[in-house]
Amino acid sequence: MKSGSKYHALYSHLRDSGQDEVTLTFPQLERILGQPLPASAGRQRAWWSNRSRGAVQAEAWVGAGYHVKEVDLVAGQVTFRKPGLVYNVQREGDVVLWNGELVKALRHHLGLTQAELAEKLGMRQQTISEWETGVYQPRRSTSKFLTIVAEQAGFTYE
Repeated sequence: MKSGSKYHALYSHLRDSGQDEVTLTFPQLERILGQPLPASAGRQRAWWSNRSRGAVQAEAWVGAGYHVKEVDLVAGQVTFRKPGLVYNVQREGDVVLWNGELVKALRHHLGLTQAELAEKLGMRQQTISEWETGVYQPRRSTSKFLTIVAEQAGFTYE
């Protein structure tokens, strides 16, 4: 992150926090930045996307080693979390039962968008979105496949 960037102060704040998870209100973020957040940050979840291309704001938290875990537009706060932490993993026998948080963490580990992960897995982007938001859980057969993809990518979740 370049020192002249509009979001460099956020990058520095997160990098220097020493915490695995940081929750900040929008007013706290504005104090850190020394300027107001754009209106879209308070209205659109997409502004808080962890995309690696085309979003200078995301470069701040991703560059500092964080991903946005949760955005609450009503309360006006965002939670940043370091990826690669221990996740709540459930098993059925020897099969990991993948949940939305785990799928999203794997996707971020791979550096993929929902559409790119869907293409890699041979399914629709909407399916990935529904897993990540908890509408549906991956089936047992898909969970086995996700485990193989995770192992090949060096993604650890336990």
